[in-house]
Amino acid sequence: MFVIESEVMRIIEETTVNIGIGMDKLMENAGAKTAAHASKLISKKKIKEVCILCGSGNNGGDGLVIARLLSVMCNVTVILTSGQPRTVLARDNFGRLPSSVQVLDFISHYYECVGIVRDAGMIIDAVYGIGFHGALRHEISDLITFCNENKRAVKIAVDIPSGIEANTGRVNNGCFAADLTVTFTSLKPLHILYPSCDLCGEIIVEDVGVPERILKSSPFLMMSTDEYLRTHPLPEKKRSAHKGTNGTLLSICGSYGMAGAAAISSEAALRSGIGLLKAAVPKSIYPILASKLSEPVYIPLAESEDGIIDIDEYGKLISLINEDCDAALIGCGLGQNNNIKSLVAMLVDGAKKPLVIDADGINAMTTNINVLTRSEAPKILTPHPGEMARLLGTDIKTVQSDRYNIAKRFSATYGVTLILKGANTLVATPQGRVYVNLTGNNGMGKGGSGDMLAGMAAAFLANGADCETAAVAAVYYHGLAGDRCAKEFSRRAMLPSDMIAELKKIY
Repeated sequence: MFVIESEVMRIIEETTVNIGIGMDKLMENAGAKTAAHASKLISKKKIKEVCILCGSGNNGGDGLVIARLLSVMCNVTVILTSGQPRTVLARDNFGRLPSSVQVLDFISHYYECVGIVRDAGMIIDAVYGIGFHGALRHEISDLITFCNENKRAVKIAVDIPSGIEANTGRVNNGCFAADLTVTFTSLKPLHILYPSCDLCGEIIVEDVGVPERILKSSPFLMMSTDEYLRTHPLPEKKRSAHKGTNGTLLSICGSYGMAGAAAISSEAALRSGIGLLKAAVPKSIYPILASKLSEPVYIPLAESEDGIIDIDEYGKLISLINEDCDAALIGCGLGQNNNIKSLVAMLVDGAKKPLVIDADGINAMTTNINVLTRSEAPKILTPHPGEMARLLGTDIKTVQSDRYNIAKRFSATYGVTLILKGANTLVATPQGRVYVNLTGNNGMGKGGSGDMLAGMAAAFLANGADCETAAVAAVYYHGLAGDRCAKEFSRRAMLPSDMIAELKKIY
């Protein structure tokens, strides 16, 4: 799957038309695919009244196709939001509407339209398409507000919810809040950016007839993680593989009161194909971890009074990183004090082997961020939005409003592979490539989920994957495990430990 900007999408459509696939065929396919999803919901929910909002352009033309196709199974009312259709294709499909479809002009039948929207069992938004910019006209904004207030209705957006800018995800004065968005050919930026992705509901991408060769030869903003893994799978293990060739991972995690983070990241690494795990932990939590996990080789370390690894252990740790492992994980439940900030900075600065820096490791970097550019080690950072905000000295709202650009700039500036966690997790590389993850669900938003992800990425690094492949694979399989758990346990009840157990069935 690719994420393609609106200007490129128009060129793709023009190229498709130039090779002989008419725009009328694309419009008919788009309307038919959307109508098919709508009809399933109509039958399931026994909906009798469907209202379709149609703009005057080709997006409205899609809506008119949908109206014609749904008219055989329910009462359909078309509301013309901007007067009569203006494009040739929209006018043609307007003329093909059966007499059973009621057509109302919003401006001249304002109150009647408002009443229909309030009573409809399904509302389909086909007002604006990917060319929309700026703000909704006042009268259309009012109509969409009435649509959103109808909480009983199933709401479907055609391609994009009206009121959202396709390339930025920006909403200026309200938009259609969809339960389902049926988009065509590829995802557009608004489908994965904030705040717009939350306003799209479930998103389904339908093929409407654009040849795959045209799509794959076109420039794209982002590639999905599953698309990348089709051609960049994790390294295969040889038949003669043994624990020495399967990679040794050093885990520098945990502190008093945070043994769970070290345990979760360690178990996730063990379940992700690591040959040998060396767990360097404060002495006080060693008995806890040893009682939970038998497989790691434990390296108990001296600790400060607050149960955090002592800075005097630097010599031992840097030697372990550079001489006794293939990759290292730093940060899960590591704790926070001034000494740990210095210790993490020194380890990152002196490391020669690949690193995953997570959680408290990231927090330690906020006061020593330039170490990232000095360090020779390949690095993956795994911040959630709060940690990303701390790294940048800004707030979460700013991060969430521009996730793509923030991730891309940070990765290039500091030479790290960045996993910016959240719904539609992004992976950015120093070379400017950005991947979006489409697996996962909101049931994964629980303490320990990030520790699991960090352990997986670190294991893949130690197995021999480069930072790009390790990061992409980790977020994809992490989300896949979450999706499978949601089906078995429900999103509310599922736990990170359930997700780790699910890895046994995935790899």
